[in-house]
Amino acid sequence: MFKSLTSFAVGAVVLAGFTMAATESYADNDRFKKVLERGKVVVGVKADYKPWGFRDSDGSLVGMEIDMAKDVAAALGVELELVPVQSSNRMQFLEQGKIDLMIATMSDRSDRRKVVGIPEPNYYTSGTNVLAKQGVVSKWEDLSGKPVCGKQGAFYNKIVSQRYDAKVVAFVNNAEAKQALRDGKCIAWVYDDSSIGADLASGQWDGFEMPLKTEDDNPWGLAVPVEEIDGIWGNFMAGMSYRWLVSGRLIELEKKWGIQPTAYLTTQQEKLVPSRAHLK
Repeated sequence: MFKSLTSFAVGAVVLAGFTMAATESYADNDRFKKVLERGKVVVGVKADYKPWGFRDSDGSLVGMEIDMAKDVAAALGVELELVPVQSSNRMQFLEQGKIDLMIATMSDRSDRRKVVGIPEPNYYTSGTNVLAKQGVVSKWEDLSGKPVCGKQGAFYNKIVSQRYDAKVVAFVNNAEAKQALRDGKCIAWVYDDSSIGADLASGQWDGFEMPLKTEDDNPWGLAVPVEEIDGIWGNFMAGMSYRWLVSGRLIELEKKWGIQPTAYLTTQQEKLVPSRAHLK
């Protein structure tokens, strides 16, 4: 897999129409050059969003998106450094140059595209739902006027506050928010349906459910510095996303990490399948 990813990634740059001469004249290719010269790519990932990015028993960062970051490093032939980020600081870390790339469960939104560069195609999708004790919540309107646990920086908070008059209590990380739910400080925890589904499948949330119909389904995007989106670095990562979808790599990672199969991945693979012959 790594060998094929490497071959494809190199080809992605060539297919993007970048020659060495063009690189010299392109003002916004600094990040790609720095990564290769440094011999290391620094990737911002989640550390509290199981199973996409979390710490295992020895403290190491693991998960689906960590495996994706490893694929990027392998394709480039460089070392990988992982930097834990939060929803509230991940874009700032990229803006400030603390990371070269961000793969951190970020929904692709128009306002975020003004701050960071989001290559296409998107690599995943999810929507808004809640985790609550069984029988407590049956419709979105049940959240009206009630305390609802949330994660700082998550766009879901504003949506449920404005749409359903929920009183969101935002916590720094997911662990704190979910513990507050267990302690009865909130009627529900509003978050990403895919993450909630993974929690319920873990066997650690007996007596809880995800009772509502998912709303506001949003694709996920990885991100590069906004000034790099049309340069080699942006095109390289667009090529990686394309390969992950077409090759079935993300479907493979879903299975590895026990994530409920996502229709989006299958649909995208079928949509792009006519081009698969070029990747063999």
